[in-house]
Amino acid sequence: MACGFMSDDFLLQSEAARKLYHEHAAKMPIFDYHCHIVPGDIAEDKRYENLTQVWLYGDHYKWRAMRSNGVAEKYCTGDASDWEKFEKWAETVPYTMGNPLYHWTHLELKNVFGIEGMLLGPDTAREIYDQCSEMLQEPEFSCRGLMRQANVRAICTTDDPTDSLEHHAKIKADGFEIKVLPTWRPDKGMATEDVAALNTWIDKLGESAKVEVVDFGSYLEAINVRHGFFHEMGCRLSDHGLETAYSEGYTAQEIAAIFAKLRGGAEISEVESLKFKSAMMYEFGIMDHAAGWTQQIHFGPIRSNSSRMAKLIGPDTGFDSIGDLAIAKPLARYLDGLDVVEKLPRTILYNINPSDNAVMATMIGNFQDGSIPGKMQFGSGWWFLDQKDGMERQLTDLSSLGLLSRFVGMLTDSRSFLSYPRHEYFRRILCNFVGGQVDRGELPAEMGLLGRMIEDICFNNAVNYFGVDFD
Repeated sequence: MACGFMSDDFLLQSEAARKLYHEHAAKMPIFDYHCHIVPGDIAEDKRYENLTQVWLYGDHYKWRAMRSNGVAEKYCTGDASDWEKFEKWAETVPYTMGNPLYHWTHLELKNVFGIEGMLLGPDTAREIYDQCSEMLQEPEFSCRGLMRQANVRAICTTDDPTDSLEHHAKIKADGFEIKVLPTWRPDKGMATEDVAALNTWIDKLGESAKVEVVDFGSYLEAINVRHGFFHEMGCRLSDHGLETAYSEGYTAQEIAAIFAKLRGGAEISEVESLKFKSAMMYEFGIMDHAAGWTQQIHFGPIRSNSSRMAKLIGPDTGFDSIGDLAIAKPLARYLDGLDVVEKLPRTILYNINPSDNAVMATMIGNFQDGSIPGKMQFGSGWWFLDQKDGMERQLTDLSSLGLLSRFVGMLTDSRSFLSYPRHEYFRRILCNFVGGQVDRGELPAEMGLLGRMIEDICFNNAVNYFGVDFD
């Protein structure tokens, strides 16, 4: 049976898939445990003047597509008007067929604004823009309202250790019923590529922790103070964005000397940088284990490849790509270094290169210790793999080489309040994946058994894994 574009049975290609989605997945709340939403927008319950502001600002996925379609930079990150930017995006959308942006775009228009049976393009741009912009003026389309509409129960933002977390405090004090929790992202604390920027960050860290950072020992003390503060504010996850795993051998004396060089403003060698990053990742793992946190590690991107555009408009603007550095051996050494002293925290591993799927799916099995179900997780398809083929590959490799039933499911990894339909997109793909196995006789047609698994992957597993109390 063919499923119509954006119909109720979109992506659901069998009766079993449709039953699993409509009776089980669709009703589950959302736990968006990794995103880049700005907490200040939730704290002030921000309202948007028009569709461009809520949909295109900060979205490097769309900017990348627009550039590929021949759109000038002024319509992406430049000074063109909001309408002009949207108009150029609408002109680009018909050319995104086959790209997840085409699905996401129409799923978001349907779910958030109720626009069905109308494809976004040059001929419909004005009507869609005006209708959605008008709806955004209503109270239910504020940031908090959009989260309520999407049936969100909790999100975890991404926050620097020096952040005051004042917005998280205000959100909690307001009694907002959706949990907004911080996530510890200490990448700047080991970014030896720019010594001046690193020292500026260390100074800021010392000020926020009220610790004078004079050596590596006091540096770790300051980090521990902030780690404790984040814990008090409800943080239970860390996150690291790495090109590869760092597990170079080092001594305490070497790290002390390297840190002294860095604080003195001196450049360090590549080997010294690897040693320092390895020491920092080990210490971060120790801290997370002691606090009962989960560490997330996102592996593999090569960032800001266009030095010209990085200089013009900065990082995270759509000039990143998949990397191919060796990861298996250094990752095994890193995880083993923590496991051998029994201080390996719960860990989620994400890869951006699809060739690393089986590495991740088998690596997690090496360090499951029976303490909790699915302690080690192979994370959902991320960034360039956050699309139908990428998700299906991740599900295939995880289920073939691990336990799909213990998977903690999907996240948006997004800066937009309109991105929650990505959970629906994943859920439809998940149900179609499982439903297809039922149709082929590879799984029993026990809808109760399979339905519980679907509900667990969509929401329950994450709640249990991260230990968030919703009472």
